[in-house]
Amino acid sequence: MVGANMKAETLKLMEKRSEIEAEMNAIIERLCQPGAPGLSGNLVDSEGFPRSDIDIPVVRADRRRLAELKVDHNDITDKINANIQVLHSARLAPTSSSPEGSGVNAGVNDQNAPVINAVASASLQDIVSRDSSSSNDMDVISSIPFAMVDEIADASPAAEDGLQLGDQIVKFGNVKAGDNVLQKLASEVQANQGHGIAILVLRQGALVNITVTPRAWQGRGVLGCHFRII
Repeated sequence: MVGANMKAETLKLMEKRSEIEAEMNAIIERLCQPGAPGLSGNLVDSEGFPRSDIDIPVVRADRRRLAELKVDHNDITDKINANIQVLHSARLAPTSSSPEGSGVNAGVNDQNAPVINAVASASLQDIVSRDSSSSNDMDVISSIPFAMVDEIADASPAAEDGLQLGDQIVKFGNVKAGDNVLQKLASEVQANQGHGIAILVLRQGALVNITVTPRAWQGRGVLGCHFRII
């Protein structure tokens, strides 16, 4: 029952995270639409007066809500990751590790282990089923997004190659979640100018494979987008 309860809890957390991501993406889209101030743009004009072309209270409310959602998203992601680790460990655990007749606990463990293993396997499958190319359990555990595309310019290499606003980066070339992600992303881009970089993104609850080629264009940088660590 413990495994079943944890699976149910994990699935509910995943649903909640999807709802949060949808709301975050909607806010980001509003803030980054043409003429909008973006996620951190100035709300005053060059003379220091409040901008008259935007609804400043609404922008501030959106930014505040986005910050709250980011905290909630991080908390839920941590809980999901912890649950997956437990379920994964249970699935790999021997189903009868105690000697026969060693006591009541041995009998209970032997009876429940297959159930827990099945629950763990099912939970992992629920998470990975959206991407038929993923079959390794460790890939599932490491498939937690670490960055989000929060700005992307029209006609930029990133946009033309299929990257979208709100995409959450699971893997960027050889870069995965870890320390010094921004530095690693920059190094990966610089090392692959003119060459395609395989990117795995989470988009509206589904894993999507994209190849982006850093290259010169009329705008700044070689991708024309901005990543925010999540």
